[in-house]
Amino acid sequence: MGVTKHLNFDIETKTIGEICKALGHPTRIQIMTLLWKRDNRTCGEIVELIPLAQSTISKHLLELKKANLVNIKNEGKKTIYSIEVDKIQILKKYLTSYLSTIEILEQNKSTVFATRHKIRGKNSHLKQYNYQFPDKKNKIEHKDNSILYSEIAVN
Repeated sequence: MGVTKHLNFDIETKTIGEICKALGHPTRIQIMTLLWKRDNRTCGEIVELIPLAQSTISKHLLELKKANLVNIKNEGKKTIYSIEVDKIQILKKYLTSYLSTIEILEQNKSTVFATRHKIRGKNSHLKQYNYQFPDKKNKIEHKDNSILYSEIAVN
């Protein structure tokens, strides 16, 4: 068995890590966006706006609660969710400070859409772009069950 290293980070760094981990899923970001637009929503209201099962939304709300990003208030049988503004202010302060220390020049930006990949070989018309894995070999199966791998060349 390996040994796990435990690093002692300051409280702010740990808090930012917990917030980013909780916001690391698109559904949770969408939930936070909905709560930011209109606070004090029930799980049912969120389910109406996000086409996922109620149990799935509840699990995402629980993760946001664990990270203290949402407040929960019980009104009878209803559970009302709202944003914990203090945590968002911590994230905003961190991101503002971080972004002010870096400079990104427009001419140095590259996007996946600006990168073209060409495939050499017999079936090069099958896939012209591979945005996620530029160094990946494409697997092409033929009718006779033989497998051909074509390499992607970056121009």
